[in-house]
Amino acid sequence: MVVVTGIGWITKKDYGCVIQGLQQNYYNTSLLNTRFNHDSLFLYPIKNFGRFDNSSKMACCAGALALCDAGILYSEHRKQNIGIIGTNIAGSLPSDVYYFKDYVESGRKLARGSIFIYTLPSSPLAEMAISFRFQGPLVYMTFPQKQISSLLRCAERMILRQETSMMLAVKVDEEEGICFVLSREEDASSRRVFSLKDVMAITQKVFSLNEMIGEFVKATP
Repeated sequence: MVVVTGIGWITKKDYGCVIQGLQQNYYNTSLLNTRFNHDSLFLYPIKNFGRFDNSSKMACCAGALALCDAGILYSEHRKQNIGIIGTNIAGSLPSDVYYFKDYVESGRKLARGSIFIYTLPSSPLAEMAISFRFQGPLVYMTFPQKQISSLLRCAERMILRQETSMMLAVKVDEEEGICFVLSREEDASSRRVFSLKDVMAITQKVFSLNEMIGEFVKATP
């Protein structure tokens, strides 16, 4: 049986961990790295965080919060077979537009390579994998409806097929993100876990992130 052992989330103004009951406000995305390092939400400084596009920043922050919520440690000196699966609505369109504008403004001859890195929808997931030293499966998927519940179902199937023992499932865009840690119940390091069925039911019932977090908090085991 697959369970959800941690849920982390971040919006334009606050972030938190569901099971641990953490919620903090912030006022400037550029200060997130400093805040997360100071509060040990990042277990070590993430290289080039300031260069990331907003989706990658949201993804890494949501992922770190979810791992913290689940009590999962990661190390810059140790790789782990943990997978990441992600989705969103717009893909990498905002970063693609930003890159093309930079290309036009440069006379259609050259654009910054540091911007080009983020013109794939899988780029935020790749930055998560690099930052946390995860080397499990990495997949970006889109769904016509029920995005989060469909994402969680795919993550569950990957674990049941023994592609990896743990998955991070993340829905993220330029302004907000939510990340779930999934593992087999017998492998769960956290004593407090959500049933996957209950989490999926909530994600299908409400659609805004704030409402969803409120429902998760009320259902916290």
